[in-house]
Amino acid sequence: MTDFDCDVLIAGGGPTGVTLAVLLARRGVKVIVAEKEADIYPLPRAAHIDHECMRILQEAGVADEVMASSRRASRYDFLNAKGEILMRFEGSEQVGPGGWPLANMIHQPSVEDALRRSLATFNTAELHSRWEVKSFAADADGVLAQVATPDGSKTIRARYLVGADGARSPVREASAITFDDLNFEEPWLVVDVLVDDYSRLPSENLQICNPERPTTCVLMGEERHRWEFMIKPGETAEQVSEDAFIERLLEPWNVKGAVRMERKAVYTFRARIAAQWRKGRVLLAGDAAHQTPPFAGQGMCSGLRDAANLAWKLAAVVKGEAPDALLDSYQPEREPNVRATIEMAIMMGKTVCITSKWGAFLRDMKFKLARKLGKLPDGPPAYPPISTGAILEGSAAAGSYFPQLIDNDGNRLDEQLGSGQWLIARSDLASAKLAPFAKQLGRWMDKSGVEAVLVRPDRYVFGTGGVAELRSAWDDQTRFKRTK
Repeated sequence: MTDFDCDVLIAGGGPTGVTLAVLLARRGVKVIVAEKEADIYPLPRAAHIDHECMRILQEAGVADEVMASSRRASRYDFLNAKGEILMRFEGSEQVGPGGWPLANMIHQPSVEDALRRSLATFNTAELHSRWEVKSFAADADGVLAQVATPDGSKTIRARYLVGADGARSPVREASAITFDDLNFEEPWLVVDVLVDDYSRLPSENLQICNPERPTTCVLMGEERHRWEFMIKPGETAEQVSEDAFIERLLEPWNVKGAVRMERKAVYTFRARIAAQWRKGRVLLAGDAAHQTPPFAGQGMCSGLRDAANLAWKLAAVVKGEAPDALLDSYQPEREPNVRATIEMAIMMGKTVCITSKWGAFLRDMKFKLARKLGKLPDGPPAYPPISTGAILEGSAAAGSYFPQLIDNDGNRLDEQLGSGQWLIARSDLASAKLAPFAKQLGRWMDKSGVEAVLVRPDRYVFGTGGVAELRSAWDDQTRFKRTK
């Protein structure tokens, strides 16, 4: 059976699934997104997108719109019960290597709406609400999925199925893929508010490391703010969700009359990673593949990075430009990054979630000493580079993140060079396309000590060296039929 309804069927129309769909459609891949809900979830969930993920949204065509409604905090403070600084991350409003501000506080429904409108501009893509993948069977050539729709059951034949269907992922469950539990599980109350008077709210993001009630307070986009309160042993979800209880929690912040409650929800923050992200023709992405506590603001970001990694590989395989084996590099490349992200979030969470007064005292002393000795980090630790997969291992800077340079007129490198892989040599720097970025590119090459660099479509460095060597290695590793 070789007739296909689409190249890629994506289960789940959240930010990961729709971003993947847009990136695939931009590459000419026929894609169907099956989303079981009737519409975008209207209330905030994710609150943060970093500079790398803004770059991914740039490729998806929505970055400017997302930036227009996002907000930035000048710093991220960890404070003890007395309000003393334990740890401070500054400069989050500065432009990062991705060519966008380092940290951007967003309104998730607005981001999703922008992504869906971008997807609707492609004639090779369809998003169907109230469609749910109920079952599927994979064979050597593709996947046959049974989808429940408002008009009855429908059979979809696709070359690949991607489960971007959330933490409870039916696709993952049906594939009998287990989780590696990283042993972090804490129940928290999330309170989102609409803001009427910003002058009475903090302008920085805060973690209040108070053993009486660990609390998070962060900015959000679209005139909103968020508090998260750790739930104490013996407290129930019903109890902490009562309006009167929440009013008491907000009293110390003195925001009565400045905010209006929009949402209250109890979540259990977990840390888990799926054992397999690929099982033949079935792949997992986003929360279906991994879940992280929110303290590092990387939940949605990790899903967008999955989409960027998968999109160019799936497109190349579907179009016959690369072998199916290229998809085997997906998990080995992404999992170490995800693990580092989750470990960072767990470290932050364990710092915040101490509820013993003696434990909090010891923590505070440890941080004060480290601060005095200058041994505290001035920002979140950098994510590890790709160490294995579709890279030229052993070459300088292979697997590192290639920056999006900005010229004197504010033009970004990605817009100048377009999608696809880039092969940039020193001899190219005087060309009309690269001249505005020549000095910055030259400095990058000097720092890495190389004459040429091949940058993958997801903007990680494939490898460095001579032009002929890079072409040969790229064609050998990816089996691409053409190298730009």
